[in-house]
Amino acid sequence: MPISPNLTSADTTDDVEEILSLSEVQSIKKRSVTGAISYFMKTALLQFFGLTTAFILSAFFDPEDFGVYGYVTQIIGLLIFFSDVGLAASLVQKKEEPSLKDYRTAFTVQQLLSWVIVALVLIISQTGMVQNKVGQDGVWILLALAISFPLASLKTISSIKLERELKFSLLIVPQIVEQLVFDGILIYLAWTGVGVVAYAWAVAVRSVIGTIVMWGIKPWKVGLRFSKQSLKNLLGFGVKFQLNDFLARIKDQLYFLVLGQVLPLNQFGYIQWAKNWSMYPYNLTVQNVMAITFPTFSRLQQHKKLLQKALEKSIFFISLLIFPILGFMCLLITPLTVVIEQYAKWQPAVLSFILFALSVGWAAISTPMVNTLNAIGKINKSLKLMVIWTSLTWIITPITLIIFGYEGVAIAAIIISFTSALSIVYVKKFIQVQVWPQVWRQLLGLIVMTVVGLLLMNFASQSISRMLFSAVAMGLSYLLIMVTVGHNKLVKEIKSLRS
Repeated sequence: MPISPNLTSADTTDDVEEILSLSEVQSIKKRSVTGAISYFMKTALLQFFGLTTAFILSAFFDPEDFGVYGYVTQIIGLLIFFSDVGLAASLVQKKEEPSLKDYRTAFTVQQLLSWVIVALVLIISQTGMVQNKVGQDGVWILLALAISFPLASLKTISSIKLERELKFSLLIVPQIVEQLVFDGILIYLAWTGVGVVAYAWAVAVRSVIGTIVMWGIKPWKVGLRFSKQSLKNLLGFGVKFQLNDFLARIKDQLYFLVLGQVLPLNQFGYIQWAKNWSMYPYNLTVQNVMAITFPTFSRLQQHKKLLQKALEKSIFFISLLIFPILGFMCLLITPLTVVIEQYAKWQPAVLSFILFALSVGWAAISTPMVNTLNAIGKINKSLKLMVIWTSLTWIITPITLIIFGYEGVAIAAIIISFTSALSIVYVKKFIQVQVWPQVWRQLLGLIVMTVVGLLLMNFASQSISRMLFSAVAMGLSYLLIMVTVGHNKLVKEIKSLRS
């Protein structure tokens, strides 16, 4: 977004400082755009590997196996809350460059907390609660995930430094290496018949390799130090951010952990499989953009007009990509379970998958909004949203679960997703963002694509080749709409990024 300030002889010293600030903003834009392109392409490759792995494991593993891993990861997901207390987000969001004392204080606290988590997991593993539900294999997976916490804290400061420098292309390298190692080991061991315990080996090796790679890319002067003042300053933002995260974990991890405890393992496996698959488009698009925009928006928080434009561009490009991907997955999931024999066992999860995927469409809009509130320091607003969503999850889900069975979990998710509109209302109090102009073309393309997919549903369910033909037809229908009504908008946005 090139800026040409129109100054007069009456401009003050404050105006000169603003010129320097705008020059910095242009530099931020350049690094963000180039980093975003590189980050997206590399992460797209990463997500492709992850999706391929899920596709292969769905053939080797049974619903109960997915239930085992899903149950254990919910326990770890809850414990993650205690591993950071918001220090990482606070270091990224901080306006001025953190000192070495700040970094070392955060590192020291994270190390202490990570070993506390290991101790808690050891205690939990001795109670028999996990073993009674998911067996000894589940316990080994839980222990492997616990050990990954101290290793992860070793690379946190390096990751924060790369985020603050907006070096996203470097930040993604350890993640790609970790994903390749994890997927490779998991597929090999699953293929050799090791079973669900393959997750434990994959997690352990991934943690070690990821730490080594991150330190090779961004070493720092590691050291243990504790400064009350540094910790106090960081916790000012961090505690509220972490409370937000805590509510998110109550809404997701604890909620799924309870489901895993009360539902039969195969039904929980259906839910976990449907949820995981529906999240791939979100991870590919929204998560990628959010990883870039939080540090970028934090640097732009004093420039509301530029922040508005950046947020609108994020929404436009996210919806441009995620809407057709979700459409593909929802329309082809049924033919996939019909034409591929090994996938027939997942037919009871189809409805849950479609509903989860539709709820992700709303999240594609609300997540950038919440991310913006956090980046500009309005953490109280995002905290209110999380309280609302957490409360609704725990109130509505038990009702739908009783009425509709395990599919009620996804039904509750789609109902609650409509409250995501509140995030737009909150952001508009600070930034005059325009959402509808950024998404109506993509929605129209998705509607046309859906009509084509439904007309071809029976045809696509007859063979793999016909399913692929239907996919191409759906893709062309979406592309046709975007070329017809969205060509000028798309060209304008791309030119704006390149300028």
